[in-house]
Amino acid sequence: MVTDPDWHAFAHMALEEDRAAHDATTNLLAPQASRSAVGRFFAGEALVVAGLPLAQSVFESLGDIKFIACVAEGAWVRESDVVASVEGTFGVLLSAERVALNYIQRLCGIATLTRRVVDAVQSHNVDIVDTRKTTPGLRSLEKYAVRIGGGVNHRFSLEDAVLWKDNHWALLRDAGVSLKDALSRNKTGVPVQVEVEHVDQLAEVTNAGVTSVLIDNQSPETIAEWARILGPDVTIEASGGITPDKAPAYAQAGVHRISMGWITHSVKAVEMNFEIVRA
Repeated sequence: MVTDPDWHAFAHMALEEDRAAHDATTNLLAPQASRSAVGRFFAGEALVVAGLPLAQSVFESLGDIKFIACVAEGAWVRESDVVASVEGTFGVLLSAERVALNYIQRLCGIATLTRRVVDAVQSHNVDIVDTRKTTPGLRSLEKYAVRIGGGVNHRFSLEDAVLWKDNHWALLRDAGVSLKDALSRNKTGVPVQVEVEHVDQLAEVTNAGVTSVLIDNQSPETIAEWARILGPDVTIEASGGITPDKAPAYAQAGVHRISMGWITHSVKAVEMNFEIVRA
């Protein structure tokens, strides 16, 4: 089951790392730091909004605040648009702003990049899928941002599905075991997907009754040919260096899913600003 991340846990982790409750600079401003203030998040560029519930939890973890989301998660906003506002004390706003910005700049970056790819293939019946190439410890956040951007989550962890790849094929050959026999040991009933790199693997995949195939680092033309061999009952996922400009060609090749590791591991944080004014 797909669930939203534990916002409070992520807020607490990052605030503790930043020692936000012991802000040496803001503490010099007491008692002025206890005065009321308003902070506003401004988009520094066109972007898809993601992570506002987490930003809210960050501020709430440090004190009494009023958080107002000015747009919904998943909304496109323009440069200079106000995304959210926070009412609280100067002390809370100053101590929490960097953690909140760090989170939402990255999550908006992932959601924005995902949306661009989704939009590029919108005329085709194909899903844009993430991978496990995520920042350690932040996987649930990054996969959440992919969903907000219109993408689909692949397996969350190694136990969620069988994903048979090149190194598993090599071990299979060394063991002298057929793919069908190896997959018959899947007693957990989790989904099975098999990666193929050579046309001579297709017969073994078909014989094993595999219904989901991952084709990595092949051209759209090759994938279209292999799709015809595999038949209409096999779900085909393409991967391997596919960028938004290349995605439509793969969608036209007849794939059902396009997986992209770089929508999480190579994303650029968006430009987002936080301005504090007196209440």
